[in-house]
Amino acid sequence: MAKEILELIKLQIPAGGANPAPPVGPALGQRGLNIGDFVKQFNDRTKNLEKGIPIPVLITAYKDKKFTFITKLPPVSHYLKKAAKIDKGSSTTGREFVGKITLKDVEKIANEKMADLNAIDLDGAINMIKGTAVSMGIEVVK
Repeated sequence: MAKEILELIKLQIPAGGANPAPPVGPALGQRGLNIGDFVKQFNDRTKNLEKGIPIPVLITAYKDKKFTFITKLPPVSHYLKKAAKIDKGSSTTGREFVGKITLKDVEKIANEKMADLNAIDLDGAINMIKGTAVSMGIEVVK
């Protein structure tokens, strides 16, 4: 018989930087899950990634106080900021550009993130990446 799911928890944690402090501690503690066990497993799973990059994680909490989790690739915004060599997006989107990236960069990001995106093909993924870039104030040039 399958385990009964209590709840799905979505968090974004820096690679190799999980600790019992918020957001991890409160999210797991109020559901009775073992925080230390999660922290250890997450840090082991992300130890080979670049330190501090944001990693989305989907934790499935079961009624017997056990859990499983899936780590995903960093958000598109992380890749865009890295490609444009900027620290943050524009505060006045649509009026001010804070960086530029090429279509080649967009295609590279789309290929890497294809598994996590809700796109049918590469062209759809490229359009999604372009849209995110524009909303961050990053100009896409040829």
